[in-house]
Amino acid sequence: MPQDTRTSEPAGQQLRQWRERRRLSQLQLALEVEMSTRHLSFVETGRAQPSRDMIIRLADYLDIPLRARNQILLSAGLAPEFEETGLSAPEMAEALAAVEHLLKAHEPFPALAVDRHWNMVAANGALALLTEQIAPHLLVPPVNVLRLALHPDGLAPQIVNYEQWRSYILHRLDRDIELTADAALSLLRDELAGYPGSANDNAPAGRAPIALPLVIDTVAGRLSFMTTVTIFGTPRDITLSELALETFFPADARTMQVLRSLGGA
Repeated sequence: MPQDTRTSEPAGQQLRQWRERRRLSQLQLALEVEMSTRHLSFVETGRAQPSRDMIIRLADYLDIPLRARNQILLSAGLAPEFEETGLSAPEMAEALAAVEHLLKAHEPFPALAVDRHWNMVAANGALALLTEQIAPHLLVPPVNVLRLALHPDGLAPQIVNYEQWRSYILHRLDRDIELTADAALSLLRDELAGYPGSANDNAPAGRAPIALPLVIDTVAGRLSFMTTVTIFGTPRDITLSELALETFFPADARTMQVLRSLGGA
């Protein structure tokens, strides 16, 4: 189970939790960041107070999320390193404009942007093809795209390879939880894992694909997609670091033809 890195916990204890989450021994981590095992042990047990430089060095190697880095710094009595700007703030206008531009440029293929909890922040017009048969209550903001995919009133009845896709999403959430220790993601995973399996057993026969496509029955017929996730490089803002763009690409010629035809219309 993920542990909550609250600011009430000592900085050294939080660093130890992240080291253990990354499955590193004290000796391994100390060698990598060029410090003594004794000093690292003292920091983790609270016998020594870590400096700002040490926290940043350890956080870089342990790949600690920016949000958690701020928590560790605050617990050590130090000023946070990263800003957290709300999406509606004027300072985010340029970044959001870039997101909208990328989503629009991806048309006629679907694309959307999500926050750290997989709530939809923005989407392009092509996504409507995938959402028009979804129950209205699932489209009330905040719209969680993983809930949309696996909920019985969402895309689940339309997904041809539902069981494969469900396993992929749960595995993906497991990885996110491991990387971020986010308790809200753990609750979301528990919710999704409790949804019933799909009655759709019409998955295409034959050899398993090299990469897992999303095969879905839409009002335009059966379509097949490959997906990619894009994040911002070297962000200095927590909110921006937690934004991701999910883009859908046609996995076969028919899907390509249908989407281009719909886009042209």
